[in-house]
Amino acid sequence: MLAAACNSGNKPAQSSNTAADNNAVQVPAIIPYEMINQYPHDPNAFTEGLEYKDGYLYESTGEYGQSDVRKVDLKTGKVLLSQKMGRQYFGEGLTLLNGKIYQLTYREGKGFVYDPATLKQESTFTFATPEGWGMTNNGAQLIYDDGGNILHFADPATMKDVKQLAVTDEHGPVNNLNEPELIHGYIYANQWETDYILKIDTTTGHVVGRADLGTLREQLGIATVSGRRHQPDVLNGIAYDAATNRIFITGKNWPKLVEVRLDN
Repeated sequence: MLAAACNSGNKPAQSSNTAADNNAVQVPAIIPYEMINQYPHDPNAFTEGLEYKDGYLYESTGEYGQSDVRKVDLKTGKVLLSQKMGRQYFGEGLTLLNGKIYQLTYREGKGFVYDPATLKQESTFTFATPEGWGMTNNGAQLIYDDGGNILHFADPATMKDVKQLAVTDEHGPVNNLNEPELIHGYIYANQWETDYILKIDTTTGHVVGRADLGTLREQLGIATVSGRRHQPDVLNGIAYDAATNRIFITGKNWPKLVEVRLDN
């Protein structure tokens, strides 16, 4: 992560073995993707969190000494406002809930709350997991991940878990979940170090769909991952415009941000 760096079940399970057998045969559907539009994106942004609200993108960037939270114009990619973080913090996922921006940090166990209009820091919070990765919300709880296969549904007032959801696919636990976004009641999440966007059932935790965006880099003329600092890195960043049903995605240090159609 430091190098890079979120309904079935109608029948009750009769036994743990039966549940495991049922999970194993639920192969995720293949979700095709289509690129609709592309926009400029700051290639210096090591994107960790991405959100769309009222015509603007809100973005959290990582790396020690370079992390910030920013407000960005979608069409031009221009950074309109930016709030730098202390050099001791590695910025991670962010989300907007109840008129506030919530942002995680990587290994510092601390999060920040900002005013979206000014990006002024209003308060801080702590969270229990050793690492913070991606974050979204369901209108009541913050939903975040920590690099494993667990989605944490937390009360924003206390950051205590209300619910934990284990994410599985046909092979078992799905780790490296990152940058989740709630869309039509499902969690869509990047899987770190892959080109996949996973569609996760928020009731069962099953991955019910998988989109492979492995050809997107070539379409955009973005070089393959080289491992060199400040060069285009992995796919990371999902934002959703509910008003117009648009999905935006980008990657770490990508010069482009794109609107895609999945199964939305």
